[in-house]
Amino acid sequence: MDFEVLLLGSDINTYYMARCLHEEYGKKAYVISKFPMMFTSISKILNLKIEPKIQEKETFVKILKKFYNEHKDKKILLVGTNDNYVRLIIENQDYLKKYFYFPTFSVELLNNMLVKEKFYNNFDGLDKPETYIYNTLEKLDMDKIKELGYPLILKPSDGIKYHEHEFDNQYKVFKIKDEENLKSVINDIKKSGYKDNLIIQKFIKGDDSYLFDCVAYLDRYGKVKLMTFAQIALQEHTKTGIGNATVVVNGVSTHGSFEKITKQLKKIIEKENYHGFCEFDLKYDPDDKKFKVLEINPRQARCSYYLAFAGFNLIKYLVDDLIYKKDLEYHFIDKKVCLSFVPKNIIKKYVFDKQLKQEIFKLYKQGKVVNPLKYKKDNLFKRKLWLIVRDFNYNKKYKNNRW
Repeated sequence: MDFEVLLLGSDINTYYMARCLHEEYGKKAYVISKFPMMFTSISKILNLKIEPKIQEKETFVKILKKFYNEHKDKKILLVGTNDNYVRLIIENQDYLKKYFYFPTFSVELLNNMLVKEKFYNNFDGLDKPETYIYNTLEKLDMDKIKELGYPLILKPSDGIKYHEHEFDNQYKVFKIKDEENLKSVINDIKKSGYKDNLIIQKFIKGDDSYLFDCVAYLDRYGKVKLMTFAQIALQEHTKTGIGNATVVVNGVSTHGSFEKITKQLKKIIEKENYHGFCEFDLKYDPDDKKFKVLEINPRQARCSYYLAFAGFNLIKYLVDDLIYKKDLEYHFIDKKVCLSFVPKNIIKKYVFDKQLKQEIFKLYKQGKVVNPLKYKKDNLFKRKLWLIVRDFNYNKKYKNNRW
């Protein structure tokens, strides 16, 4: 085999991308991360190295160049598995592309996707929630707040900078119930040292089953070659996990047809000269019966392994496109499959959409449900034990954290 795969990260996304490589080519991925996480630190399908300074701009390129020098007899596919690593790769792409194979696009486009205020201002033609972009250095405009009405959604414009300033009760996304709650949360965020803008939005009614996931792969020419549309049955309910799906059903929508919205998303992302995997987060708005786009992530998401389970291996797409320069055919994946990180009893108890729940249990009977973390060929005893404990802990997470 004339290539190696280097994954940057240590989370679920990193693990399933290593699994994709192992399933398709029978080989181990190389993984470099700032710190260890259980997803990847107890595994025999990858080679993990911890580099505490890898996310520092001064040392990032040096660490990658060292890896290249150790493997320069092979072509090296480079994959970032979270926003920090994607940003570091794109900001250093002119240097890195001499040594590695990875999707390239402009820093401006990266910022338009990762910085939420830029996304809401620059991606025209998409239905989005009603939004007030609040400058934390200015006075809060209560008239705009009244127009939106409670409850509200509040989140940082720049998630990377936000997580550099830790504070008690720091949620990834806040659901705001009233004015007192709003002012208290904003005060806590300001005191933490975060000075960038905040996104305040009208809350779209509906439980987790009103959320949707759309993944696209754009080839080296900027054309969509792979696309999905999946309904989310559950998301994480912890303060740092909100927004991360735990149960996803591809090819299903209990809120009507998704043909129009997928055509719209395909057209808009192809205009941007984007390359590689991207993921759209959406929520169906029952008031106007439209799918509202919440954000676009410039990478595969933590739940995107369902593409591979449906027969479209993510690593193979990157390898065929970037290393072997193959011409890819367009595929819309409408195959019904389910991805679940949680045990069945959580689905029974916390999925409230009866029709969607029936679909999930049909898929269980058909053997079409997968947990990306449970891979038969990665059968270390310590890993099996950890996964059992992880399943058990989900009962506590959902009981104690109701979104």
